[in-house]
Amino acid sequence: MENIKYWIWFSIFNFRPKDKIEILNIFDNKPENIWNSTKEELFCKLNQLSFSKKKIEKILIDIISNKNNINLEKLENDLKDKNIKVITFLDNKYPKELLHIYDYPILLYVKGNENILNNKSISIVGCRDATEYGKYVAKEVSKMLSDNNIIVISGLARGIDAYSHIGCILNKKPTIGVLGCGIDIVYPKENEKIYDEILKNNGAIISEYYLGTSPRKENFPMRNRIVSGISIGTLVVEAKLRSGSLITAHLALEQGKEVYAIPRKYNKH
Repeated sequence: MENIKYWIWFSIFNFRPKDKIEILNIFDNKPENIWNSTKEELFCKLNQLSFSKKKIEKILIDIISNKNNINLEKLENDLKDKNIKVITFLDNKYPKELLHIYDYPILLYVKGNENILNNKSISIVGCRDATEYGKYVAKEVSKMLSDNNIIVISGLARGIDAYSHIGCILNKKPTIGVLGCGIDIVYPKENEKIYDEILKNNGAIISEYYLGTSPRKENFPMRNRIVSGISIGTLVVEAKLRSGSLITAHLALEQGKEVYAIPRKYNKH
């Protein structure tokens, strides 16, 4: 896509995804039109939206100040140097399932095989301090799904997420890891080998966050909406109350997806 540097630039703003979509819409889905607009033109356009005056002023200030302190070519070249692709919501390779959620990301950064993003997929999530039973279930279910050419999607966290990816890796089948940080950051660090093996087995790592974005706490609920949104259903393994896994399950239900559960196994005394 031409002018991808403008998409990258607009993606780095800390606006809600839905707000970004609305802003892009009034600029004909061309972020270069936002870049090339004067302050007066921006203000006039933004006033077409149902945003509060305070919100419009903040967006306007952010855009103007950012334009004066950014190197567009460097943004794009840094991605090319790391062999990272950019897929916007207008691209045919953008996950179609994701377009049906309330606040889909305007773009995805992709490392690896972007051609599997629209394959039939199931997301698997669960607790980080999983039992041996939970790890076994996550791994075996992932093997079974990958044997049937269903892509397993998870968040590359420790515990259930990691073993969901491992099941596919053992089968030498692709899986998709969704990050809550920059795509060039492995978090947690202990999963670096899994990250590498996903790529070696024709899988993909994806994120809506630009290079170097740290794994902040608020990023993970946002990451979870992609994990559930990109798949046709979500399997929850050993989730704890008030956990990220249950957030993902609730998001999946809100998105109209099927949700399945495997509870923690307790030994009888």
